Amino acid sequence: MKPIAAGVVLALLSAAAFGVTVPVLGWAGAGVGPLTTAALLYLGAALSAFVQAPLSTEAGAPLTRREVPALLVMALAGAAAAPTALAWGLQRTGPVTGGLLLNLEAVWSVVLAGLVFREHLGRRVFLALALMTLGGVALSLTASGSVGFSGAGVVSVVLATVGWAIDNTASRRLSEVRPLLVVAVKGGLGALLTLSLAALWKEQPPEGWRAAALLAAGATGYGLSLRIYLVAQRRIGAARTASVFSLAPFIGAGLGLILEPERLSWNVALAGLLFGAGVVVHAAEGHDHSHRHPALEHDHAHRHDDGHHTHQHPEPVLGEHAHPHSHEALDHVHAHGEDVHHRHVH
Repeated sequence: MKPIAAGVVLALLSAAAFGVTVPVLGWAGAGVGPLTTAALLYLGAALSAFVQAPLSTEAGAPLTRREVPALLVMALAGAAAAPTALAWGLQRTGPVTGGLLLNLEAVWSVVLAGLVFREHLGRRVFLALALMTLGGVALSLTASGSVGFSGAGVVSVVLATVGWAIDNTASRRLSEVRPLLVVAVKGGLGALLTLSLAALWKEQPPEGWRAAALLAAGATGYGLSLRIYLVAQRRIGAARTASVFSLAPFIGAGLGLILEPERLSWNVALAGLLFGAGVVVHAAEGHDHSHRHPALEHDHAHRHDDGHHTHQHPEPVLGEHAHPHSHEALDHVHAHGEDVHHRHVH
């Protein structure tokens, strides 16, 4: 599979893992404090990562001190602020409206990736962003007259998308690190912070079944999803991964409509079509041109059949693995995304 296509598939899988948890969050989190909800979600993510780590053979660079600032940003913005805002907002907007508004995360993520990392963004990316933005606007305007609409809830969900966009931007710096390590540390820090705040705020502990459901949702939507998301970022960068990940709201909203079929309308369908068109436009993007790789030495997960890693091992190594290695200067042409070897200036 071509690098861009592989990254798109991984981002879609990440979106599915997250999307299925949105209605669960609205259902199991009803009546549960937002800080407690966030703590349980990321505790579930951290616990699942710790359980899997001894059995996993995934490749990735080790976690070092230089990744600590990015991890702290991820924990504060993505594991504490964003899920707390989402939990509070979903209780006031419902899983359909709140779920579709999560699509705006892609907009902020693409903008930040362009500003911070100077990722190459062509006309297709901007067209996709325009379509998804129109979808968010249409959804907000059409939902404003409904009985269950809450302006404060919408603002809260939008703030959650901003928090996760900051998280996505920071996570690009850790995309070459072993994903389970990132999930474990981010989830543990986020859970510790939000649980401490929940105790200070004196939020009441939830019923046992609600706590179990939120832990399970965290393991899938915030643990497994992040793990796959990081691998997708390795291949296609922060902006494109975020754009493809925007499929997640459709999955969440679709399941939400099963729980609340009375919310289905032509207006919601229009918003969904605009979001879907944005995803299709972006996923169909192709990118190849002549480019030069300078000589360098680094450590990241790689294969020996990708046209970039020709170094030798004492014994043959198959599949993806990670270790420090060097590259000679190379000029060639092929399709590529915004992976660690293709973050060049256009």
